[in-house]
Amino acid sequence: MATSFSFGGGKRRGGGRNFRRNNDPYAHIRRNQRIRVPQIRVISPEGKQLGVLQTDKALSLAQQFNLDLVEVAPHASPPVCRIMDFGKYVYEEQKKSSNSKVTASKIKEVELSPRIDDHDLITKLRHAEEFLNEGSKVKLRLKFRGREMAHTEIGFQVMKRAIEEISGMGHADSEPKLNGRQINVMITPHPSNKRKLKYFTPKAKPASEPEPESKPDLSALAEGSGDDA
Repeated sequence: MATSFSFGGGKRRGGGRNFRRNNDPYAHIRRNQRIRVPQIRVISPEGKQLGVLQTDKALSLAQQFNLDLVEVAPHASPPVCRIMDFGKYVYEEQKKSSNSKVTASKIKEVELSPRIDDHDLITKLRHAEEFLNEGSKVKLRLKFRGREMAHTEIGFQVMKRAIEEISGMGHADSEPKLNGRQINVMITPHPSNKRKLKYFTPKAKPASEPEPESKPDLSALAEGSGDDA
């Protein structure tokens, strides 16, 4: 008689422990007590070279000002570390990444019509310039209604004029194309230093905030703590 075996009660590999992957994109950056090498080359918060210091003395120097000792070049000899506010650094990096993703994905739409009057057209162009000034792409869309399809050339003339009027702010990615009952074209903003507003007037910026207090200069405190390389 054949013997049957049950595998359901066997132990899981790894002792049954549940391993979780660390999704922190900054987890690989060694800082503070995780820096184990005896000596490091240290950079101050202002970017000044403090020379080669004993790691424990560099850490003590950072802690004295409530800052972190962060490894920025682990493969150098000795490794290079910078004294900084690591939490603030992570926040700024995440903010830049978030802003760039949002800006890259933003497409604004401005709708025109074949028989749009000058006043309404200028209003539409003002909105288009505002969007381009924010760094967004703008889709110009001109829709035909009813018998207007019999004179598509009028729509193309309106679209051509609109592109020319906002040419100081952006350029068309391609020639306007008729797709069904509408003409579409995508406008990409020029680099910020080459944009020229014609219709849109940005709001005045609020008064600038006072200058933050200067960061402590750690150069003098670091003197005598290690040998400059």
